[in-house]
Amino acid sequence: MDNFLIIKEPPNILRSYRQVPSRDWQKYEANSRLNLFQKMVSQVAAYKKFLKNHKFNPNKVKSLPSALLIPPVSKANYFRQFPLKDKLWPKYFNRALVATSTSGSTGKSSYFVRSAELDWQYSIIAEFFLQNGSSESTILVNCFGMGVWIGGLITYQAFYYAANRGYPLTIITPGINKKEIFSTLREFAPNFKNIIFTGYPPFIKDILDESKLEGIDLKKWNCRFIFAAESFTENFRDYIARVTGIKNIHKDTLNIYGTAELGAMAFETPGSIFIRRLAITHPEILNQLFGNKKIPTLCQYNPTFVSFEEQSGEILITANSVTPFCRYQVGDSGGVYNLEEIIGVFRKYKIDLEALAKKSNIDLIKLPFVYVYERNDFSTTLYGLQIYPQTIKRALEIPSISKKITGKFTLEAHYDKKSNQYLKINLELKPKMRSNKLFEYKVEKAIVRSLLKENSEYRELRGMVGVSRTRPILSFWPYNDPHYFKSGIKQQWLKKQ
Repeated sequence: MDNFLIIKEPPNILRSYRQVPSRDWQKYEANSRLNLFQKMVSQVAAYKKFLKNHKFNPNKVKSLPSALLIPPVSKANYFRQFPLKDKLWPKYFNRALVATSTSGSTGKSSYFVRSAELDWQYSIIAEFFLQNGSSESTILVNCFGMGVWIGGLITYQAFYYAANRGYPLTIITPGINKKEIFSTLREFAPNFKNIIFTGYPPFIKDILDESKLEGIDLKKWNCRFIFAAESFTENFRDYIARVTGIKNIHKDTLNIYGTAELGAMAFETPGSIFIRRLAITHPEILNQLFGNKKIPTLCQYNPTFVSFEEQSGEILITANSVTPFCRYQVGDSGGVYNLEEIIGVFRKYKIDLEALAKKSNIDLIKLPFVYVYERNDFSTTLYGLQIYPQTIKRALEIPSISKKITGKFTLEAHYDKKSNQYLKINLELKPKMRSNKLFEYKVEKAIVRSLLKENSEYRELRGMVGVSRTRPILSFWPYNDPHYFKSGIKQQWLKKQ
């Protein structure tokens, strides 16, 4: 596809988000899965071998129900087993491609290649976000890392494509260089009325917290935010709004569900944010929708770009790219809905979702939904039970605690001299802040309260082995300490022993 056409092609797709009914998206999604599978069987050498190794006859697949029998692929059983050329569409290796690496957060890094088409797909999300903002001069400060990872470069490309369709957007790419970010805010950003920050949530929070110390008043601008790479709570979103003066939390914040393999796959919309925030205030609806006290990220996606399905609580992805994916186990848990199903759940509890959305000036677009929890392996264990970072995050968002700590931490499971297991939590203090015994007790109490509320296994364990054995050991570290909180890198929420 010619780059000029990619930049200039009018995004008729955006109109379809509001006009195409859910049933048509579902029908297209089902057909595209089958068509991609059949094309991969006939053209992708590695996939043919994969099916043969699994003794799976592709001729069995004639309909959507039979497609559920197709063996899923993963990094371990497919992408690390075959040469790169064999996993691509024929002749693609000799075309213009961009390579990126996974972060290696679960072990060895993996490398994937993409064409400009994935950047263009992300540009549709970028334009959707721009349309919901101001038409006045805007600077986008791209705070994603600009190294071998996908976030920084694909964000730059996507917004460059989108801006060239007629938006007054200037892009600067300091990446994770805080000195350059603050220099930009002081010297260059005052030329603009609006700022869009893009970046990893904990890093953006650092920028907002340190801006005050740097003498920068972010409330002088209309600030907007695009996040990726991690889930966050609605308390976090409220904090971002509070310190920057955001007036429309539904339209000025957006979290992207993406991967190094397939770029930006799904994205929050004003409607999905509205639904998530409303569900949180009704525990029975939250439980009905997600069946879990953990609160997932709720996004919508375009089935012409990517397809999601749920199998035994796990997300499977099918998508056409330079490297095609059929029922790919990315390692995330969650599920899928259409809009009518979500409306039905609210109606069951006598809540008219559509009426409330209209009253709040929220447009419920008809794209399908995917909800995603933290990765299956993103937890640590205490006496065999799972402890998830999300539970700790919520405890640390209490204003009296968050004024002293950044919200970043690392969980570790250790053993004492008597071989008793205990949970250690390393926490980062804000710049120039110190802890004391009273503050440390307050933080410990908040964490235990959150664990008791959200983790039934922890409640039972505490009753069985006692308070002292289940008490977390807290360690407070100076800001940017290199042991656990080295500046500019992705936060390691867990440290495996």
